[in-house]
Amino acid sequence: MERLHWLGQRCQQMVDQGGARGWYSAPDGPLGAGGCPATCRLSGKRRTVIARRGPYQAEYRAISREYQGNAIRTTKYSLLTFIPINLFQQFRRVANLYFLFLVLLNWVPAVEAFQKEITMVPLLVVLIAIAFKDALEDYRRYLFDKTVNHSLVRVYCSKQKAYIDQHWQDVRVGDFIRLSCNEIIPADVLLLYSSDPRGICYIETANLDGETNLKQRRVVSDLPLQGSELTPESFYCRIECENPNNDLGRFRGYMEHSSKVRVGLHNDNLLLRSCTVRNTQTVVGLVVYAGHETKAMKNNSGPRYKQSRLEKRLNRDVLWCVILLFSMCLTAAIGHGLWLQRWTDPIYSIAEQVSPTLAGFYVFWTMIIVLQVLIPISLYVSIEIVKLGQIYFIQNDLALYSEQLDSGIQCRALNITEDLGQIQYLFSDKTGTLTENKMVFQCCTIHGVQYPHTQNARRLALYEEDVLGVPGRSLTLRSGCSVRSLSCRSMSCGHSSTSLHSLTREEEEEPQGGAPCSRMAKEVIPDPELLKKMSCLQATSLCGAEASCLQATSLCGAEASCLQATSLCGAEASCLQATSLCGAEASCLQATSLCGAEASLELNSILDFFLALAVCNSVVVSSSGRPCHTHADLPHNLTSRLLAQGEAGSRGVSGALGAAGVQGEVGSSTTATLSQAGASWESTQLGPGTDLVRSNVALENPRDPTADVLTDMGNREEGVGAVGAPNVGTEPLRVSSLEDPAFCHSGPTAANEQLIYEAESPDELALVHAARAYNCTLRGRSGDGLAVELPGAASRLHVSLLHVLPFDCTRRRMSVVVRHPLTGRLVLYTKGADSVIMELSEHPDVPAGEGYVKIREQTQNHLDVYARDGLRTLCIAQRVLEEDDYRAWQKGQLLAETSIENREELLLESAQRLETNLTLLGATGIVDRLQEEVPETIEALQRAGIKVWVLTGDKQETAVNIACACKLLGPDDQILNANCGSKDACDALLQDLLSEVRGTGEGPGRPTLGEDKALPAAAVGGFVLVIDGRTLEWALQDELKGGFLELSQQCKAVLCCRSTPLQKSQVVQLVRSQLSVMTLAIGDGANDVSMIQVADVGIGISGQEGMQAVMSSDFAISRFKHLRKLLLVHGHWCYSRLANMILYFFYKNVMYVNLLFWYQFISGFSGSVMTNSWILILFNLLFTSVPPLVYGVLDRHTPADTLMERPELYSSRPSSKVYGSSTFWLTIMDAFYQSLVCFFIPYMAYAGSDVGVLAFGSPVNASALLIILLHQIIESHTLMWMHIAVLVGSGVLYFVFTLLFSVWCVTCSPPTNPLGVETLTISQPLFYLVCALTTVTALLPRVLIRALLRSRSSSLVGRNPTGPRKLRVSAENPGLEPDDHLVGS
Repeated sequence: MERLHWLGQRCQQMVDQGGARGWYSAPDGPLGAGGCPATCRLSGKRRTVIARRGPYQAEYRAISREYQGNAIRTTKYSLLTFIPINLFQQFRRVANLYFLFLVLLNWVPAVEAFQKEITMVPLLVVLIAIAFKDALEDYRRYLFDKTVNHSLVRVYCSKQKAYIDQHWQDVRVGDFIRLSCNEIIPADVLLLYSSDPRGICYIETANLDGETNLKQRRVVSDLPLQGSELTPESFYCRIECENPNNDLGRFRGYMEHSSKVRVGLHNDNLLLRSCTVRNTQTVVGLVVYAGHETKAMKNNSGPRYKQSRLEKRLNRDVLWCVILLFSMCLTAAIGHGLWLQRWTDPIYSIAEQVSPTLAGFYVFWTMIIVLQVLIPISLYVSIEIVKLGQIYFIQNDLALYSEQLDSGIQCRALNITEDLGQIQYLFSDKTGTLTENKMVFQCCTIHGVQYPHTQNARRLALYEEDVLGVPGRSLTLRSGCSVRSLSCRSMSCGHSSTSLHSLTREEEEEPQGGAPCSRMAKEVIPDPELLKKMSCLQATSLCGAEASCLQATSLCGAEASCLQATSLCGAEASCLQATSLCGAEASCLQATSLCGAEASLELNSILDFFLALAVCNSVVVSSSGRPCHTHADLPHNLTSRLLAQGEAGSRGVSGALGAAGVQGEVGSSTTATLSQAGASWESTQLGPGTDLVRSNVALENPRDPTADVLTDMGNREEGVGAVGAPNVGTEPLRVSSLEDPAFCHSGPTAANEQLIYEAESPDELALVHAARAYNCTLRGRSGDGLAVELPGAASRLHVSLLHVLPFDCTRRRMSVVVRHPLTGRLVLYTKGADSVIMELSEHPDVPAGEGYVKIREQTQNHLDVYARDGLRTLCIAQRVLEEDDYRAWQKGQLLAETSIENREELLLESAQRLETNLTLLGATGIVDRLQEEVPETIEALQRAGIKVWVLTGDKQETAVNIACACKLLGPDDQILNANCGSKDACDALLQDLLSEVRGTGEGPGRPTLGEDKALPAAAVGGFVLVIDGRTLEWALQDELKGGFLELSQQCKAVLCCRSTPLQKSQVVQLVRSQLSVMTLAIGDGANDVSMIQVADVGIGISGQEGMQAVMSSDFAISRFKHLRKLLLVHGHWCYSRLANMILYFFYKNVMYVNLLFWYQFISGFSGSVMTNSWILILFNLLFTSVPPLVYGVLDRHTPADTLMERPELYSSRPSSKVYGSSTFWLTIMDAFYQSLVCFFIPYMAYAGSDVGVLAFGSPVNASALLIILLHQIIESHTLMWMHIAVLVGSGVLYFVFTLLFSVWCVTCSPPTNPLGVETLTISQPLFYLVCALTTVTALLPRVLIRALLRSRSSSLVGRNPTGPRKLRVSAENPGLEPDDHLVGS
């Protein structure tokens, strides 16, 4: 707390001192060794980096000892350490320790059961197999490490005064390295120089996080100009940064110059290891983290591991087997003691001259060895093998492959495949998960006036009709569906013509890299009314310097609007006269209507609105003529530029013109005549390549809307023309230098080049293209500014970009501070969620009257309409800043940026200080289409018994509309709204809703397979809870979460709106822990990572928001529709296979072990066996081990087509209850029964004969093998040639081995002699009769029961009691479109 108070005092001091010091002056107070104030010394959470070849050699040697080199080693072993380390790791497993204990126990003479060598066979086989696998994997890692460590990079050598080639492994912290384009970065490097004149470097992080779009990295601020390459000998700076960590999105620290001036360091200055340099010729940097301390290596954690619910159940049942083993061994020990007491000279005795008690003790441990296979330790190894096989088939399923994205499913967690078949709750994000996340600009509202863009909506509708005309498209909801509301505030989905449409996909492929921008997003048809108002700005600007509205404003010194300024300058003519003088063909009424003060304010708001859309973003601009995303020769030293502008104060346009000097004369000499201006007005472009006048006519009097749209779009695709008249009119009004060639360039080359926009967010692309449609075009981006074209400007303007406050999930907004290109004033433009911006704009900086209040109310009404139509909404606002206020804020921002501890909190607080008292400009509505087959997928999941929750940050109306579109909310469902203003109100509302739900007597009832329902579960009317973020925060508290959970259980689905990433994870954790259900979370963005990691199964979608969700997930898919087959088919199969295989393992182990146990009753409980030890050991290790593996990988409980058509089978008893307590104990009882039959039928058949022990054991072993193999055939649902081959091969292998063993082996199994026993026994007909009778008697009950169950299951599956019904299209439900493909038979 003291440190926070100190920070607050320092911020206040800096604010009070104003501009007394420069930006990066050292703070007051005594400085410690590192240049940090003594009162704020950082303890143990930082590292100091000094140049290795710099002047501080002694200090470097002192601190570099604790830093790692750049060599990496991912291997576990070396030649000397392989055997001891591998054995140590293997014996950490309980299974191997159990085998080792049995081996050592068998070496005790008193309890020896077999030959000492024989008991070692299972353990040696397991150890050697795993050691060979580990050695092979480690050798591959060694080869990879060798390749990486011997890669070459250029490192600065002080002796040669040049960069020389060195291996990666020889790079050290503090080295200067030089990289070229397409080179991989060998360590975490602080960027100090870039050949790009703006100090920018582009990197590709595909090797790190899978994202292929380019990211910008910037040279550390306040370094010398980038005209010449950095000289390492002149680098006297010291770097203080945080200790190595695995956070890829964060880097904190500062660089301290020799003059004690500090420069803040952040993530944009760091080049991460494994990334690739792109579009930059040369970069130079200083290594700050090397080797295993780099962020890439710290994130290299290998495959995810989770323990499935099936494994947890398996562990409990293994404990029951342990108890059963000890019970059997104890029974044998007690039996042997009683045997010795009863008989004075017993036949079976394990030791002479010992007491019955001690003999019983010896027998107990002997039986532990004999019955060792009762504990199915090999089952764990078999499960891992089976899961690998299941994952192989899942990853190679072509139905889970997306041709559009060239992406299939990724199985990142290798041990929870069976959990896919037990999901009960599904939590889904909306944007990018249910929708395409490909945004298309739809409409906007500016200054309280709505512009519906009817022609644009009609174009989207025509496109939809064309797409939906293709056969096989899914059923769509083109409007909301009617629902009943039971809450105190009624809500319906509404009926609108531009709802969120369930479009399937683009007809043409999208370009890859970054957020794809489709043709639909590029081509925006302007609204006619808004276009008329924008044309006023263009017309007045073409009249010349004295007639231009904005120029007149600056010349008169007034900050009034364009028409007011015209009158102040002595222009007595009306707007109509002005426009007629300019040759404009606008009508008189149109011009007159814009002459009032309110209209002029509206024009200013419109211009600022589209300027904000063009500059408030992180879009990277390139073109066909400039492939490197750059504008050359741009000023790049942000500090000196801003300080120079700050000293000059806030310069108006007149100041800019005066500073232009000769440029002004040149501009006046090229001023167009009236006739030229008139001609230019006729050719003024609506967008790139579109004639304004012709477009106006087309929009007002559409002869053929489709043809006009296609004509406009075709013209726009041909090339990009200059906005306005390129060579006519005055020079543009600029604050920055007018000699900047990058921004003054115009002419045919610029007109014909095609701009390419790339961004990480598709929202930004849609908004930039919308601004471009109104001639507010983003042309380029530099290190300290943007090149833009505005209406009425003859050439490009330079917008100085002073500061960027990037978007984050906490603030939910993005802001930029720019110097206005026309007025020269500092302006903060902010865009973000409407709930945040509307609150921040409640009290603007400028005096607000009733007009502003009305504008806010109208804008809010428009936002509600957009939300009901299913549109994504963003609000745009601005704030005009004073120079002194901005400089004071910079002081606090610098302190936050250079802080190492609590940096995020300080940056958030600093941003909030600036983003206040905003003035609302308007809002946008963007269409985000549903992915293909989302409605069918959700409907199938609900019919499968899975409750679907949607957790989204969108408005409540938007979420409800999309729920209707994706069939999560049906026409008969009732909405329960939970919107409260306090915790007590939330408690009362939850209780009221719960009592009302109980009072209706209706639940979200979901019919089971055995119930004779007429409608599917998805068609049964139920309740849908809709809760907003504020109410959800209270509902998640301990006092209210019980009522919230109880209410949600009564609902068919839940929609959580305005929810934060933290709330998403809290909801999943609450449901998972309190209800003890299996949960699945699916999302596509970084805000879904916490939710994905908390759920039992996390699924990431490789969409448009990067790969953060995929990197944190257990499974990754490319489309939401793939979830249907992944769960209903593969999940069903994986769970059914593993559950049946586990039960089969328990069955065969218990069945065979009981044969040995029953023999103890006729052998005096002596621990002896009726078969040779080799057969006993290999029976489970070899003869019956392979068939269960094939069964676990290939068996299919139900065909895939049936599972897709009948989702109810997913939650039906035959699949979901395969492995439970009842089935486990029934399996054990069946094994006991079969062992009794298998032992006592041969015993009674050979009773009274003179057969030996091995001869008696021969039919017992053969019968047991046949019963176990045929048992699997009975349990198998599909028999392929591989099943049959393995089963037959196991039987043949057993008989071949026993015959060869009987013929050749004489002393292989002392003290018994198996020579000739098997050959003699097999030659007798009694052997075959006994085997046949035993097998039939043992399997007959299971055959009858299994046939009965399958006949019942087949009859249920054959019926269609819950098939999908065809939804009726009527006037009450016009949004439903019938699709015969979905109609059930």
